[in-house]
Amino acid sequence: MRCDTVFMNSIDRSTANTVDEVRIPLQAIKGRGAATRLAHRFEKDQREAFDDGWEADAEEGAEARPPTQVIWETAKSIIASNDSPDIHFDRSVNPYRGCEHGCIYCYARPTHSYLNLSPGLDFETKIIAKRNCVELLRQELGRRGYVPQLLAIGTVTDCYQPVERELRLTRGLIEVMHETRHPFVLVTKSSGVERDLDLIAPMAAHGLAAVYVTITTLDAELSRKLEPRAAAPHRRLRTLRTLAEHGVPCGVSLAPQIPFLNEDMEQVLEAAWDAGAREAFYHVVRLPWEVAPLFRQWLEVHYPQRAERVMHRIQEMRGGKDYDSDFATRMKGSGTWATLIGQRFRKTADRLGFNAKRHAFPTTEFRPPAPPGQGTLF
Repeated sequence: MRCDTVFMNSIDRSTANTVDEVRIPLQAIKGRGAATRLAHRFEKDQREAFDDGWEADAEEGAEARPPTQVIWETAKSIIASNDSPDIHFDRSVNPYRGCEHGCIYCYARPTHSYLNLSPGLDFETKIIAKRNCVELLRQELGRRGYVPQLLAIGTVTDCYQPVERELRLTRGLIEVMHETRHPFVLVTKSSGVERDLDLIAPMAAHGLAAVYVTITTLDAELSRKLEPRAAAPHRRLRTLRTLAEHGVPCGVSLAPQIPFLNEDMEQVLEAAWDAGAREAFYHVVRLPWEVAPLFRQWLEVHYPQRAERVMHRIQEMRGGKDYDSDFATRMKGSGTWATLIGQRFRKTADRLGFNAKRHAFPTTEFRPPAPPGQGTLF
């Protein structure tokens, strides 16, 4: 798939982040999940695409294939903490904001609004890369009094999205983890994680690393529409198998579950088990803020006959709303349909043997990084 990438030196609030009017018809854009640059919730004006016929002589497809831009950011910190009771990790590291995979359901899309960028096409075409994330991680792990805890990499946007091939920020983070023997897990849809097995496998041998691969469905056609630039389902299964063959504890994420779309949960679990995954979890689809109208647009483009039925079922799981942020229900939903999804997952996972033993991540081997410019004796 052709991927044009434009690099920008820094975030310019007056130019790079201006959401210009882009006349894009409401139709599928090859390689992109969103169909429009949907206005974010902080904008005063909202623009809609309109074709008056005067662009007929323009180069066909030129506007419908927006290139990827990498915008460099100098971050102030890199380890984020959370105290959410429904999230099973306390600390995380994310080298990128925005994600080129273009998953239409991504709950992180609204974060681009804070940058005055659209959660639609901008989220998947304007990728914010934290140029100093590796140095910041080294500094934060080296602080006096730092207490090591499990770090999760790529929990907001995929740490192995396509731009990682060139930027190698995720690899730099893992190199620091390897050097300091700091435990970590990561979640990805990409086969790019195989590149770093030379670092991940030795850490896994000490119980310090695990990888979760997201497989939303085995239906390749649906996956191309839901997650247009992510690896195909069969390729993700091959990645799971490769990880397991190298001794890396691995699991499968079945997030998100979307009523009347990806209804092959049992088949995904069976295929993942055969590939070597031994842990599994799922979430139901989450549509906070601008994700709800974007998802509605996507349904109208790809599945207009069932769009209303899908949304009604999602609302049933959210107390009649598109989304409910209550910690007690936001991950699994509530109501009859949510209960049914949960029962299907538990019965299949128990039958196959998933989650029989939770992986423990020791922190006793942690050693602070050496100060800049100073080597080690070992």
